[in-house]
Amino acid sequence: MHDVSSVHLHASEDDFHVFYKPAGVSFHSEECAGFVVLAEQLVNEKLYPVHRLDKVTSGLIILARSKEAAAEFTALFSAQKVNKFYLALSDAKPKKKQGWIKGDMQKSRRGAFKLLKSQTNPAITRFYSKSIRAGLRAYLLKPFSGKTHQLRVAMKSLGAPILGDTLYAGSKDERTNLHAYALQFSYKEQLKEYRCDYTLGAHLNEVFNSDEFKEWTAPWTLDW
Repeated sequence: MHDVSSVHLHASEDDFHVFYKPAGVSFHSEECAGFVVLAEQLVNEKLYPVHRLDKVTSGLIILARSKEAAAEFTALFSAQKVNKFYLALSDAKPKKKQGWIKGDMQKSRRGAFKLLKSQTNPAITRFYSKSIRAGLRAYLLKPFSGKTHQLRVAMKSLGAPILGDTLYAGSKDERTNLHAYALQFSYKEQLKEYRCDYTLGAHLNEVFNSDEFKEWTAPWTLDW
C-alpha cells in the first residue's frame, strides 16, 4: 500500500526520478518546505526541476538528477515531446463530452484566468470523458500547451468546473480533483511510460476503482 499522504518516489532512473506530489503541497517552498525540497530530502541529493504542478494538483513530476539531464528535459518539454495526461472530475454536465478546447488565456480576478475566443497564442487541450455514476463524470485531459491553470480554465469553459476547485466555481469537496495521472516520452532513445492510479481523495479513488476507468489504464494508446 502506498503512503499517499506525502511526497514519495514513484520511479527511479539513472538521470532522473519520477515523484508523486500530493495535493496541497506547493511546488517551491512558501511558508514551509515545498515539493522540490521535500523530494531532495527524500533521496538525499540535489535535484533539478523541469516542469511543475499547481499546489492543488496531485500526481507525477519528473526531477532531473543533473544539470545535463535537466537541459535534456527542458528541450523535450519545449518541443512538446513529453505526453502528459491528467484526470479531472466534475459533478456538472459538460457542454460536450470529448474534443478540443482552444483559446487565448487572460488574467482575471483573484489570481484566476479566463479563456477567450481569440486564438493568438492559444491554450490547447484535448479530452475524453465518461460518466462514472449520476453526478460524477471523469475527464482524461491532454494539454498541448503549458499555460498556468490551463486545465482548470478549460474545464470551467466546458461548463464543468473541477470538483473542489472553488477558484473556478467548482462545487466544494475535500480537494481539487485534478491529478497528473500519466507521463510518456522518449529519453535517450528509450520509451518511458509512467502512470499513477493512487492519490488521496474519495472521489478520485472511486474513479480509479470503477470499471469505466479500465479503458484509460494506457492513456497513450487513445487517439489524441
